[in-house]
Amino acid sequence: MLKLALVFGTRPEAIKMAPLVKACQNVSSWDTRVIITGQHREMVDQVLELFDLHADYDLDIMKHGQTLSEIAERTLKGMAGIFKEWRPDLVLVHGDTSTAFAAALAAFYERIPIGHVEAGLRTDSVYNPFPEEANRRLIDVVASWYFAPTEQAAENLRQEGADPKRIFVTGNTVIDALLSVVDESFQFTTPELKELDFSRPILVVTAHRRENWGEPLVEICQALLEISARSDLQIVVAMHKNPDIQSIMKGILGDDPKITLVDAPGYQEFANLLARCTLLLTDSGGLQEEAPALHKPVLVMREVTERPEALEAGTVKLVGSTKESIVAAVLQVLTDSELYEQMSTAPNPYGDGTAAVQICAILQEKYK
Repeated sequence: MLKLALVFGTRPEAIKMAPLVKACQNVSSWDTRVIITGQHREMVDQVLELFDLHADYDLDIMKHGQTLSEIAERTLKGMAGIFKEWRPDLVLVHGDTSTAFAAALAAFYERIPIGHVEAGLRTDSVYNPFPEEANRRLIDVVASWYFAPTEQAAENLRQEGADPKRIFVTGNTVIDALLSVVDESFQFTTPELKELDFSRPILVVTAHRRENWGEPLVEICQALLEISARSDLQIVVAMHKNPDIQSIMKGILGDDPKITLVDAPGYQEFANLLARCTLLLTDSGGLQEEAPALHKPVLVMREVTERPEALEAGTVKLVGSTKESIVAAVLQVLTDSELYEQMSTAPNPYGDGTAAVQICAILQEKYK
């Protein structure tokens, strides 16, 4: 019997790992257990409820104002305690969070093999995005199995010396999760979303990256004010739970009647909002994969992306985080019908929604 641990701590990880948890739990001969760190407390709990998942272990590390060092320290100690009680044969982590890195390091210290889901993403700077770029590189140093979402990600791993026989291109599990919750008949429950007029164009905005904290976030908000004044867009800003981010957004955008500020909706609500919007403006990583699956153009408020496949496919455009560049990019996509058509109809390079089943099948073959 394979003893398999799946570890996650943030909302994006939970969403992307949910289909894989379900697939692995369907293998009756495995002892599959879920370990959550609680790096994002409330938001992870929402995802667990949505996908009907149960945590076998919960480190509950969330503290207000926690530092990266504190996240790593509490995760390392908590994982070590679990491994003393129950020692898995394989630990699966996802992506590039501090939870994923610290959990992988804890498994490495115990000489437990590690499987990295969404392996091989890279930018050209270890500090951009921070700390995610370093986290994912470090995980891949200690991993035994690599589940890359694209051929480019797999090639990155091969170039770094990973064993090609342990690299598998599967697509991204986030597409599995997304397609499972989008429904044309879905009814919104969040009051602000219920009031939207979906017959009119809608711009959805998210901003949470550390490199956009402070002055860049102010620029982003000022750009939204100008976009609001110069277009007939309804602008919906899905605010991260971080109170410092919310304070800036509410202070600058709170009085504009064409801008709707809403606490980050639950995943099902947000996915269906994304399915019905016109355009996405974001600094997220995963949304660069999700929105194209729903045929929505994505403007990314970053200088670099670890998802070059989206740039090459034409579904994503980098716009930086200055007021002028954001305003120009949004207005261009809205007014250039040919560009909008190209971005919204380009094929999504991140898979067809079968990544979790593929990963599970690979593990069944490797752990007979």
